[in-house]
Amino acid sequence: MLPTDELTMGVTHGRDPRRASGDAPRPRVYLSAALVTTALAVVGFWPTYFGRIVSGSVGVPSVIHLHAAVFITWLMLFVVQVVFAATGRIRLHMRVGRWVMAYGLIVICAGLMAISEGFTTRLATGDVFRAQRWLFGTLRDLVFFAPFLAAGWIYRRYPEIHKRLMIVATVILVLPAVSRMTFLGTPVPLWKFMLVWPVPVYIAMIHDFRTRKLVHPVYVIGIAAMLTMRLVLPIGSSQLWQTAASWITAIYETPISPVPH
Repeated sequence: MLPTDELTMGVTHGRDPRRASGDAPRPRVYLSAALVTTALAVVGFWPTYFGRIVSGSVGVPSVIHLHAAVFITWLMLFVVQVVFAATGRIRLHMRVGRWVMAYGLIVICAGLMAISEGFTTRLATGDVFRAQRWLFGTLRDLVFFAPFLAAGWIYRRYPEIHKRLMIVATVILVLPAVSRMTFLGTPVPLWKFMLVWPVPVYIAMIHDFRTRKLVHPVYVIGIAAMLTMRLVLPIGSSQLWQTAASWITAIYETPISPVPH
């Protein structure tokens, strides 16, 4: 499911996997990228969530705890899958990968549940414009994550593409964490965002360039997608989005009639 290399192709076609790996000299570069991704999530969410859990002062709805648990589990599975690939346990990596890809759907569902909770809370303040603008930003994250996840499944038998797609998909998920890094500025400036957020992808790109003298197109597309995610933010304040979001708002503001007995 997650980052692997030509080893997978060796297993698939019956060749000696130890001879099939073009990444053998530095197979753990993807593990470094996975650990940095996890570090970004922990650092970004520490002040507002993880730190408060440690101090016992966190007070959020249960659905947010569920969303956090699902997200943390995804990161753990991501790291475990990278370890499997980096240590040559490719068959296990592939078996577990089928379930992890399915778990990606749970990640999306949990994200939608958290978005629904957050949108409801913001509507309750009476600031509909702010709530709708927030809704755009959070839905945007899933809209960009889902295609990379789907592409990762489609290209699961092409490990050189697959592993890179899954790195990009997982890095996309930590965007909210970087948004909360107030030490970078409030809001975080675009140049700092694009310097810090894609660091795991940059690590993998440098590895590509050093070992292959080129950067894989998936990384280029990924960085372009991540930049686009930041550049489209003004759409959340546009009249076009406000008109579209009013349909969603109407659903949330419509009281549910009691079922007659």
